[in-house]
Amino acid sequence: MSRDSRGTLSRVPPLNVGNHQPLTPLSADQAWRATADRAADTVLFFDFDGTLAPVDDDPTAVQPAPKVLAAIEVLAPAMQRVAIVSARPVDFLRDHFDGLDGVDLYGLYGLEHSHSGGETVTEPAALPWVPTMAELADLARAELPAGALVEFKRLSVALHWRTAPELGPAVERWGREQAERLGLRVQAGRMVLEIKPPVDRDKGMVIGEVVRTAAGAWYFGDDVSDIKAFAALRARAAADPDFVGVCVAVANPETGQEVAEAADLTIDSPAALGDFLTAAAHQLG
Repeated sequence: MSRDSRGTLSRVPPLNVGNHQPLTPLSADQAWRATADRAADTVLFFDFDGTLAPVDDDPTAVQPAPKVLAAIEVLAPAMQRVAIVSARPVDFLRDHFDGLDGVDLYGLYGLEHSHSGGETVTEPAALPWVPTMAELADLARAELPAGALVEFKRLSVALHWRTAPELGPAVERWGREQAERLGLRVQAGRMVLEIKPPVDRDKGMVIGEVVRTAAGAWYFGDDVSDIKAFAALRARAAADPDFVGVCVAVANPETGQEVAEAADLTIDSPAALGDFLTAAAHQLG
């Protein structure tokens, strides 16, 4: 994949998920011009951790990169929708995007959502699993070695080993064993294993539903769970040649290569994404 200073959208191999061919190569400027022609019918989707915000050793301390909030605030009124699609709970996202009008929040891979500042709606099929997830979090805190971080999110449990990389194999093995024992599902990520209810909900499903009536969409992500979102845009483009979809990877040293190979464009960091969105806001304005 080309990653030059001009921000070229380069041809990439077919996705590993969905069996859809990549989009026709465009420059970033050409893609934004095509978006400007249909902005009112275009959706911008963003992952949070590693995309809008740098990853931190302490997940509770993460903040959006400079310029991100201001750029989204300018872009949102021009678009059909702006949506944050994250493994974080909606309440966490709301705390970080409070005051931004017209931004939809999808938490826990879509198990929760809130539209334009409205109430949080939880996927009904996931609610019976709340006690199980709480018990799993307690067990993880008791059994995992010091250095592993247990993040309880009500409907999921994330097991982190960023501050102790040597614990990765043991933590991941423990998490997968517990998931199998309890009938739960796992989602691997950047030095984290997420354990969640056996409910059919993921980023790809969220994006696939939202873009059914859209004329275009951009998705910005950094981790393997975002490849399903890319696949949803590919599927929409395959069904409608007039649909303009752009898949953007945010570089990182852990899963960056796999995600970049599934994207049209790679941006160097969340900070660089802030600059990129600021430039786009000026272009669309």
